[in-house]
Amino acid sequence: MDFAIIVVLEVLSAIGTLVIISLGLAIIFGMMRVINIAHGEFLMLGAYTVLLSVKAGVNIWIAMLVLAPLVVGVIGVIIERCLIQFLYGARMLDTLLATWGLSLFIIGAVTIVFGNTVEGVSSPLGGFDIGAYKMSMYTIFVIVMAAVLLLGTLVVLKFTKLGLIARGTMQNAGMAAALGVSPPKVYMVTFGIGAALTGLAGGILAPLTGVVPTMGVAFIAKAFITVIGGGAAMVAGTATASGLFGGISQLATFATTPVWGDAALLFIAVIMLRILPQGITGKFFRRSI
Repeated sequence: MDFAIIVVLEVLSAIGTLVIISLGLAIIFGMMRVINIAHGEFLMLGAYTVLLSVKAGVNIWIAMLVLAPLVVGVIGVIIERCLIQFLYGARMLDTLLATWGLSLFIIGAVTIVFGNTVEGVSSPLGGFDIGAYKMSMYTIFVIVMAAVLLLGTLVVLKFTKLGLIARGTMQNAGMAAALGVSPPKVYMVTFGIGAALTGLAGGILAPLTGVVPTMGVAFIAKAFITVIGGGAAMVAGTATASGLFGGISQLATFATTPVWGDAALLFIAVIMLRILPQGITGKFFRRSI
């Protein structure tokens, strides 16, 4: 029974991690149709924000929950104004090349400044016992944060004026402009919010992974697989795809090794997209957000 509880918590943690790393990309790609190859580097910038803030004596919770999304959100707005705004409506290949170049630039710049050594951030929470097993409280925090972020995103998109304006502008920018809304400003704010959520994800992951300039490579593929597998509905798609892929991957990891767990995730994603080319919400939950 104790081991079963551990397995359930680890599966929920894997699902929560996929939700956290994918939600910012779901907003940028799902709403704006911008394929941001630099998504992993936004995660990395959030992790470095936490690392440097903690070294400077800032409380880790403030660094993680406030500074990481704020810093990366501002960087995202600057990048959107300087680069991304020129890619709206461009060919997919142009967007891929531009954001890939941005990814290489960020990795290179951070490597020059901080070096290519792995640094760590201590987990701010202790552990607890489940029978003969030990579990980190930070695992519970990841699960709770994933649920809070999903619920918060749903509330903002469905029940606030900002969410209504953003959704309407993405669906019909010309009509939004005719009603007095500035599409460029909406695009800028939306991209900034997506970047901020990604920075928050990097901050949350900092105590779990080593902080290094190339850390984003480990998450970018999983994030894209989750977002594409989820389909058009951002919140419902991210939640269902994370549940499917995270659950299968973690169970395969328990049964075999982490390498086979990642392989199982990729295999299930390929099979699912073959069966459901428009993602889970393209077939189910069509009217969901």
